[in-house]
Amino acid sequence: MSDDYRDPSGNTEAFRAFAAREQAPAPSATPAAPATNRMPLLIGGVVVAVVVVIVLVLALS
Repeated sequence: MSDDYRDPSGNTEAFRAFAAREQAPAPSATPAAPATNRMPLLIGGVVVAVVVVIVLVLALS
């Protein structure tokens, strides 16, 4: 079995290339999703809160 690993400390140039490769962030395979609009979620939360309040008022009266 062949060993393809090379010690990057063999010379300064190889070590710097190795260190730069290790610190670089991995490229993403898929692009980031665009920011979503939270307004429908906010409106839905308000509607649910109003319904809960109405149900509680009717149940306690």
